[in-house]
Amino acid sequence: MNEKEKNRKEWVKTVAIIFLSILLVLTFFSNTIMNYSLPEVATQYVESGNITAKVRGSGVVESGDPYSVKLKTTSSSNVSGTYEVESIEVKVGDKVEKGDVLCHLVAGESKALKEAQDALDKQILNYEIQILQGDATNDVLAHARTGNTSSMSSYQARILAKEDEIKRLEQELEEAQDTLAAWTKQQSVTVTADDEKKKLDAAQAAYDAAQAVVNDSQISQWEANITNLTQSWEETYNGTIIFTTDGKVKDMVLASGATVSGGDAESMEVVRTSINTLRDNINNRKVEIGYEANKAKLSELKAALDKAQKNYDEELDDQKDNVSDKVNDWTKEVTNRQKRLDEAKTEKTKLISNIVNELNWGETLSGLQENVAKLKAEDVSNEVTAPISGDIISVNVKSGQETPSDNILFTIQPEGKGYTMSISVTNEQAKRLSVGDRAELANSWRYDDVDVVLSSIKPDPQKPSQNKLLKFDISGGVTAGQSLSLSIGQKSANYDLTVPNSAIREDNNGKFILTVTTKSTPLSNRYIATRVDVEVLASDDTRSAINAPLYGYEYVITTSTAPVEPGKQVRLANNN
Repeated sequence: MNEKEKNRKEWVKTVAIIFLSILLVLTFFSNTIMNYSLPEVATQYVESGNITAKVRGSGVVESGDPYSVKLKTTSSSNVSGTYEVESIEVKVGDKVEKGDVLCHLVAGESKALKEAQDALDKQILNYEIQILQGDATNDVLAHARTGNTSSMSSYQARILAKEDEIKRLEQELEEAQDTLAAWTKQQSVTVTADDEKKKLDAAQAAYDAAQAVVNDSQISQWEANITNLTQSWEETYNGTIIFTTDGKVKDMVLASGATVSGGDAESMEVVRTSINTLRDNINNRKVEIGYEANKAKLSELKAALDKAQKNYDEELDDQKDNVSDKVNDWTKEVTNRQKRLDEAKTEKTKLISNIVNELNWGETLSGLQENVAKLKAEDVSNEVTAPISGDIISVNVKSGQETPSDNILFTIQPEGKGYTMSISVTNEQAKRLSVGDRAELANSWRYDDVDVVLSSIKPDPQKPSQNKLLKFDISGGVTAGQSLSLSIGQKSANYDLTVPNSAIREDNNGKFILTVTTKSTPLSNRYIATRVDVEVLASDDTRSAINAPLYGYEYVITTSTAPVEPGKQVRLANNN
């Protein structure tokens, strides 16, 4: 039992020793293992040194004072015709002397003249079509073709006269409209025919007065009483009362075989007396009121009344017809005056259109006619010759093809004139340069005796507040259109802090470098990438001078095997 316990203790001891040994090994080598997972960086010292700043750029060589060769007509008549090129005698790069033939044109009638004449004829045809369409009159074209246009004062006088006519017609129209409105209003007013109405009323009054006498109520009552007495007696006694011409009782005749006596005889006498008394009353009343005279003229008064009524009715009809006729007449007059006014306005518009056309057409035709006349007077040679000596730097025509007369046929670099080239640089770069500085060409061994001199420093039109445009004068073995790369600037200065160009980094916050900061640990040192914002003062091909809160001789990271973030641990090259 003791032996087994002893063996078990030995085994535990052995395991513990192994565990502690492994732990010790891992502790000592953990830093080395971790280092292999960190970005490896290369570093250099921040140190003082000289910087020779140069500005570099590329550009295209241009002719310093190119001469454009055009046909003769463009310089004198400014007519854009076309001419056919028969053959070309030079190519780009050829040297020519003044008077050398550059190309030949096809002989024959000038196409420029033909085109100018066609343009004139076409314009005249266009104007004739406008005349047929009613947009102008024949006089306008005649004046335009002959140049016989009126003075501006004459045009203004014609327009003013037409405007005065329009004002007069407007006033006449307004007067007619007012008159029509008055007659139209009259239609809604009751027609009275006052004079005839007075006559009618008088006739009616006379007739009514006579009728009132004839129809006197007292007489009518008495006549009614006589009638009643007569009818009553005749019915009672079955007899007949015979009257005299003056309406009194002549006789009272009984029926055949009838007799009266006693009281009946008295009754007959009472009736006779009563009737005769009433007749006397009536006759007296008629005399009193003039009955017979009124009755005699009643028919005359009725005739006069009927005539007055007829005259009145006819007068009303005449007045109504007169108002209606007036409304119709003035309606037509308003229409006619409106028509005359509209015609005058149309004539004014036409007049102005004619004047404008006359001026425009005259100017247009005058220019076209002048071009034709000048082209007819010109003698365009079939040969295009070099006006100056120099090098052909561009040929813009081809044999067998037509060319507009205002096109540039050839471009010549004048003899003795240099070339230019421009590049854009920042304002900061431009501060290092001065007019007169000489530039060096990249791969200068490829060029023959080429001299490049800075001739001007001006704001770049594309970025006037940020960049400057450097213009260089170039002489020697170059040609227009050639691309050159150059560097310029030889000013050298000593700076306290310089770093390799590869150490300069930039993000949205500006330019910075990453320095290496060392942190000591019990087992080893740790290296941390630390951001330092910098201002680049100058640069050359390899190093840049900076302004930064550094003392000098700090390690700055130049390259790394993986992206490095500020504040992260890194591994130094050749230092595991």
